Amino acid sequence: EREMSPAQSAQFNILLTRRESGEPLAYLLGNAFFYGLEFAVSEAVLIPRPDTELLVNLAKERAQAVSAPSIVDLGTGSGIVAVMLARLCPRAAVAAVDVSPAALAVARANAARHGAQVRFLEGDWYAPLGDERFYLIVSNPPYVVDGDPHLQQNGLPFEPQLALTDGVAGGDGLACIRTIIDGAGRHLARDGWLLIEHGYDQGESVPSLLRTA
Repeated sequence: EREMSPAQSAQFNILLTRRESGEPLAYLLGNAFFYGLEFAVSEAVLIPRPDTELLVNLAKERAQAVSAPSIVDLGTGSGIVAVMLARLCPRAAVAAVDVSPAALAVARANAARHGAQVRFLEGDWYAPLGDERFYLIVSNPPYVVDGDPHLQQNGLPFEPQLALTDGVAGGDGLACIRTIIDGAGRHLARDGWLLIEHGYDQGESVPSLLRTA
């Protein structure tokens, strides 16, 4: 209902071209909603999915059952899980790990944006944690099988492949989940919990890995 300036019109046409190429709207806007809040996103991080709210809810239930839980979010990406848990469980000590400096920059911005106290660490899974133990280890790791045709659909080619798939050619998509499960025993506190988001077709294989470990 208002006339755009030439500069605004040019910028709109650029955004329109990007959208027509399949780039997700969240990357064009630089923001996405999760758990009722607006979070910054960039091409360095996955766009939040509503499914991940289940991970937050399950972690919140367990964290609120103890007085001062320690929580670590492995592969934090945009930081949505760590930030929400810090907000929902103010007595918790929350840490978040990611191997990508660019992703951590987005996560730190989101923590500041929402006033969440989160300690961010750069490194590969448990590597920067030393001997620390946590009541809750949570993660939404890469679990899509390398070469899965879904990776070429619905805007996924624009999202960071490092956060979507373990990249193991001919694998089963579980390499990162195996790493998380194998290291959990050294980093879980007594009576602690490990919560992992996994693929729709991994409902038998992930519990099997957990039982073996």
